[in-house]
Amino acid sequence: MPKSMSVLREAIAGDEADDAMAERVAAGQARQHVKARRKVLPIVEGVVLVAALLAPLVLQDYLTVFATRVIILALFALSFDLVWGYAGIMSFGQALFFGSAGYGVALLARDLDITNIFLVLPAGTLIGLTFALLLGGFLLLGRHPSSVIFVSLGTLTGSYAADRLARGWYYLGGQNGIPSIAPMTSGGYEFSEGPAFYYLVLGILVVVYLLCRFLVRSQFGLALAGLRENEQRIAFFGYKAQHLKAIIFAIGGAIAGLAGSLYAFHEGFVWPNMVGVVVSTQVVLYVLFGGSGTLIGAVIGTVIVEGVSFWLSDNYRDIWPIILGVLLLLVILFRPLGLISFVLGERERVGSFGAKIKGKQNAAP
Repeated sequence: MPKSMSVLREAIAGDEADDAMAERVAAGQARQHVKARRKVLPIVEGVVLVAALLAPLVLQDYLTVFATRVIILALFALSFDLVWGYAGIMSFGQALFFGSAGYGVALLARDLDITNIFLVLPAGTLIGLTFALLLGGFLLLGRHPSSVIFVSLGTLTGSYAADRLARGWYYLGGQNGIPSIAPMTSGGYEFSEGPAFYYLVLGILVVVYLLCRFLVRSQFGLALAGLRENEQRIAFFGYKAQHLKAIIFAIGGAIAGLAGSLYAFHEGFVWPNMVGVVVSTQVVLYVLFGGSGTLIGAVIGTVIVEGVSFWLSDNYRDIWPIILGVLLLLVILFRPLGLISFVLGERERVGSFGAKIKGKQNAAP
């Protein structure tokens, strides 16, 4: 009897060992699967970066100028993706920060003859940050939490009011805006349209993108991810949700201001549409088309929408807005997470957080 009991115990121990081994193998396969999926995002980012670096070498001069404009708009779209894709703030007035910075640096160049890159770009960024702090403080930092509709309509109203103000203020050029802005300079060098301006803008986009990537993968980014998924639960954990929203709203405004400054000097003039509702809606379409909450989706969406618009307007001049609208509608209808969802899974889109401890990764969606 004792011998049979010992055999039984050995059999049970063997089964438990086999189960433990199976669990370890399954866990290892799951980790490898997740790790493999996580490699998709860096590959997409690398491909986009290489394509952007090589573009001026194969494009004609006028297309390089167009590509420079697209990259500036991609920087603008990045600011909106931070606000909406990560914090869930539907800002229909993002152009307010974009255009106000453009007007600000245009006035510096026209009235004070200040065109140095190390002065005008920080000034434009500060203008965007200031306007975002003022508007965000009014809409987000009230006694009671602001609803999505209230913030959406509030930012939309702000953008519309800025548009009407710019059109009616003679000092800002009225309907005509401010033309013939002097080129941006660095010492004795003038940044004119072409490869030099292109690579300058691309370098700024890469730096800002990396900073945003670091931000959204930090503990602050973890709080933002929770804020987007369930704001009430984040508040229950002790986070001041409205303060988090105000911070990311201000950061988005600063990036939009930087983009607006670059856009003003690249185009050589500013006009009321830059602060208006049309441009605010345009940036929403960029992010919606590419995929919100991914950063790279905003860049891809901008490139595709602007590229398709350019091609359609050149080949179908009478009906190209209708064709573009149908394409956007189809993408939103069948791929609500944007084009990036074809290659990027939901887990990688949300991201992972935390540090590795004793060979294991402490991850949280």
